[in-house]
Amino acid sequence: MELILEYVGLLGSFALAISGSLTAMDKEFDPFGVFIIAFVTAVGGGTIRDILIENREVFWFSSPQYLYFIIAGTVLAIIFRKQANKAKRTLMVFDTVGLGLFTVTGVQIGLSFGLDTVTCLILGTMTGCFGGVIRDILVNEVPVIFRKEVYATICIVGGAIYIVLHRAGLENPYLQLIPTFFIIIARFVVVYFKISLPTIYQKK
Repeated sequence: MELILEYVGLLGSFALAISGSLTAMDKEFDPFGVFIIAFVTAVGGGTIRDILIENREVFWFSSPQYLYFIIAGTVLAIIFRKQANKAKRTLMVFDTVGLGLFTVTGVQIGLSFGLDTVTCLILGTMTGCFGGVIRDILVNEVPVIFRKEVYATICIVGGAIYIVLHRAGLENPYLQLIPTFFIIIARFVVVYFKISLPTIYQKK
């Protein structure tokens, strides 16, 4: 289980590093700034998750390979930035892949520590979304999770699917693939059809 979690986490960090790099380059950051945004996007959610779980070490402290995957994602994004800029939805694609992979990872880790269902769903949503929240704050944008797009809700539903399948005895890789692909496909559907929650505002 630990090995599977690590592979999923590495792939998720790579995808989110590309997402963060593209955002930073869109804001015209220098190379160091691009790497910092890529880094917090990739590990921000998981770092907060690990700090909240008692007796759990922050995952990238003991696994330096995460840094290598983040660097690789950053370099790749910089090299192919012109092609990425032509593809308007490139950022969303990598952000969505990272979202799906890390949400599942967060739920898995919560279950491995014997936490209750609601807590596992919170950890999964936090792992998937909060790196993007930190990224958006640092580049002076309103985080997507706080806007109309159904972002966190998809993570919660995807995490719930994982827990149901886990308790039903489904084995890997289907146990991971089904909720991950649900999150990815669901977000694409939400964006394509512009499905959103109603906003709450105060009339002046």
